[in-house]
Amino acid sequence: MERRVVITGLGAITPIGNTTPEFWEGIKQGKCGIDEITYFDTTDFKVKLAAELKGYDPETYFEKREAKRLDRFSQYGIIAAREAWNDSNLDKETQDMERVGVIFGAGIGGIQTIEEEQTKLIQKGPDRVSPMYIPMGISNMAAGNIAIELGIKGTSIAMATACATGTHCIGESFRMIKHGYQDVVLAGGTEASITPLSVAGFSNIKALTKSTDKNRASIPFDKERSGFVMGEGAGVLVLEELEHAKARGAKIYAEVVGYGATSDSYHITSPAPGGEGGARAMKLAMQEAGAKPEEITYINAHGTSTHLNDSSETMAVKTAFGKAAKTVMMSSTKGNTGHLLGSAGAIEAIVCAKAIEDSYVPATIHYQVPDEECDLDIVPNEGRKVEVNYAMSNSLGFGGHNSSILLKKYE
Repeated sequence: MERRVVITGLGAITPIGNTTPEFWEGIKQGKCGIDEITYFDTTDFKVKLAAELKGYDPETYFEKREAKRLDRFSQYGIIAAREAWNDSNLDKETQDMERVGVIFGAGIGGIQTIEEEQTKLIQKGPDRVSPMYIPMGISNMAAGNIAIELGIKGTSIAMATACATGTHCIGESFRMIKHGYQDVVLAGGTEASITPLSVAGFSNIKALTKSTDKNRASIPFDKERSGFVMGEGAGVLVLEELEHAKARGAKIYAEVVGYGATSDSYHITSPAPGGEGGARAMKLAMQEAGAKPEEITYINAHGTSTHLNDSSETMAVKTAFGKAAKTVMMSSTKGNTGHLLGSAGAIEAIVCAKAIEDSYVPATIHYQVPDEECDLDIVPNEGRKVEVNYAMSNSLGFGGHNSSILLKKYE
């Protein structure tokens, strides 16, 4: 028997707010978390902007010794997981922790640690490389650390599908509960890759904007878009089987009703022509939910602010939605947060859950110059107070990974 899956907890640490309520308030206010990079000297770099966390001090969340043994990507993941767990009101004492899982990933993982230890190796020799280098650097460690932190004994899996990671983790968690393998799963993603090597690499592949105006840097669907802005942070959603949630009187944000995952099988960094892989993912999510395109109120687009992504995602929506493409509202919140890579899908799924809860569709901020290739209703500059029955979140990753999840107002 297929089981229904609902969202009962949310946790976020982002460039516009270090908790879910702060983050959502930032989205509603049209706040922009992009500014000049402070983490390293950008004198020799063409890219000057990123969306860093504001006022983040690891020692607010961890003891000094513990913080030193966790790369920032793991720190962010643990912080968001703690918030989501507390928000869900789940109790370790009464909950069978073998029926609780975690499916959580990162696009890159502990790159800050990797860079620092590589520098030590070159400058000081192999004996000076930290014994903590491996457990800090490997990309499964956010999932592993969350399980250790919360006492999770069920499935613990780390996924890595570049910028589609967060959405894939939520979709696979949904299926795991739907088909009876777990009752509760913490799902999402994290990233902490505003580092010299990472910024240089993304810059040289021509993915990042060189704009120095923070209000015209991440401008999804705008004709003057010229690349994405690197962001950082984490998002965690507690997914739970409906009867399990009802039995303990849990608050329900929304129901997860559909998931689509496809591969472009085309190119390592460019989307397939016409966004056909993304279109198939959206169609699969609607098919699983038994929802028609005209029933979808809102799409949180991948909307990275690169020329190719935004035009091909627009075409993908037209293919998947047909006539309904003209009426569906589709915004990108990457103008607010930058692109959080492996955790983008997680915080954007939180946006969809809050959009349903609050009857509010967020805007695509800093939009000025219309592009005939991106001619859908992208909710420019002003959010809208409107009932949201179905919200879809799209994520597309290098390597041709496409993922879509569909959330519905819980009835």
